[in-house]
Amino acid sequence: MPSLFDPVQLGAVHAPNRILMAPLTRGRATREAVPTPMMVDYYRQRAGAGLIISEATGISREGLGWPYAPGLWTDAQAEGWRPVTDAVHAAGGRIVAQLWHMGRQVHSSVIGGQPVSSSATATDGMAHTYEGKQPFEVARPLALDEMPRLLDDYALATRNALAAGFDGVQIHAANGYLIDQFLRDGANHRTDAYGGAPENRIRLLREVTERVASIAGADRTAVRLSPNGDSQGVDDSDPPAVFIPAVRALGEIGIAFLELREPGPEGSFGSTDVPRLSPLIREAFTGPLVLNSDYGAASAQAALDSGVADAIAFGRPYIANPDLVDRFRAGAPIAPDDMKTWYSQGPEGYVDYPALAQAA
Repeated sequence: MPSLFDPVQLGAVHAPNRILMAPLTRGRATREAVPTPMMVDYYRQRAGAGLIISEATGISREGLGWPYAPGLWTDAQAEGWRPVTDAVHAAGGRIVAQLWHMGRQVHSSVIGGQPVSSSATATDGMAHTYEGKQPFEVARPLALDEMPRLLDDYALATRNALAAGFDGVQIHAANGYLIDQFLRDGANHRTDAYGGAPENRIRLLREVTERVASIAGADRTAVRLSPNGDSQGVDDSDPPAVFIPAVRALGEIGIAFLELREPGPEGSFGSTDVPRLSPLIREAFTGPLVLNSDYGAASAQAALDSGVADAIAFGRPYIANPDLVDRFRAGAPIAPDDMKTWYSQGPEGYVDYPALAQAA
């Protein structure tokens, strides 16, 4: 079986190791969602990953409600990303852009209008806004005649990602965001062609993936799913019934890889007793499969040894360990991160974590 340090082909991308950097929202862009020079240093420092999946990046103002997160719907945003991708490539790395529409997980004070979703539902709890946390609002169901416009938004973001120098894109269809709100019956109460039966609920995922792949190429298009358990209030009564057909559809499109975020009962950032679907998905999806959530070096290698995973994506370990691959290879300790600086706007807790050689 392969080791974490062996290369793997992820569609058109040749990854030199199987230790991927998962998407991590860090809030260092401008209020106009333009990447900043600080982000160049951050991503360059982590270029040793087999592949970097960028932080979630908005496809439109409608879909991006996280303060100081970046976007890809304007020329200025694409131009802001270009120094980032150039720096990663100069350091020998590879990077894809994660395309994000948050659906109902936004607030009108950020996006300038009512949130949209599959149905007229609201998330429990509070939304992050520029004025502090505010209660989530009831979303407006997307109308059928809006679907072409939504697909156009994904297409524009994909074209901008390629123009910005990304090696491909990943469609964020997980974590309770817009596409996940269509996939799972806990949030999707529609009775039209996008609701009800599983084949209808996977329709948006399939249409978005086909549209993105028509621009980037299927071999440079990836997808992220979170099939087990509640995620930001989005859940499903029968996950295998919707996610197995979904991954079969993605396999027919020929995507570059599929990433699954699968928390367990003892998850450190979200937990669930709903069994992981990765064994069933491995049987249904023949492309490269990447697993994510609470892995360390040993458990990641065990997942490769089992044959379920082809690579592992690490999120929070990359915050404080820019050279995570080197640390795993050396068996060195993993430095802790400071949660207080996850979403702050300065360099502290962002670009000031030392590499192993610097810390010695």
